[in-house]
Amino acid sequence: MTKRHLGQLFLGFVCIAIALMWVYAFIFAPRESANKINDSSWGQRANIVCESARSKRTALQDLRKINITDPQAMLIRADIAEKATATLTEMLDEIEKSPPTDAKGLELVPLWIADYRIYISNRAEYISQLRAGQSGRLNETVIEGVPISEKISKFARENRMKSCQAPYDLVS
Repeated sequence: MTKRHLGQLFLGFVCIAIALMWVYAFIFAPRESANKINDSSWGQRANIVCESARSKRTALQDLRKINITDPQAMLIRADIAEKATATLTEMLDEIEKSPPTDAKGLELVPLWIADYRIYISNRAEYISQLRAGQSGRLNETVIEGVPISEKISKFARENRMKSCQAPYDLVS
């Protein structure tokens, strides 16, 4: 065999290996999400708790147009936001009482709750701004280029806990 034939044979093997890699990736590779936990009953229980909290936040809605230059209006908005944020804290406290039963859930759920608590502290900072008469935006912590609310919501979606997604009630 000449060097040319060996080179062609080598390139042929490389092409076959690449084709096999793609076949594996598209057909045989597992599709499980890194966020998906195995205790689906935990997700169902958590979703019920989150649905209750979401209902409480919905009841707090004040759809009146506010004047952002009116200090009294900003205080009213701060009060509503504070009550809505309290529902999130209560929700997480309740969820923490009933941890998942699988190892992956025991690892991931505390991280998700910790992220949610960061989001709650972001909301508390925003409420302080409102009380100071500042009408800025909710500044979320960004982790690896992603707003923390999206990280929280992705975990909730992938574990079928739609009601546990981060609320966007303070987005203006």
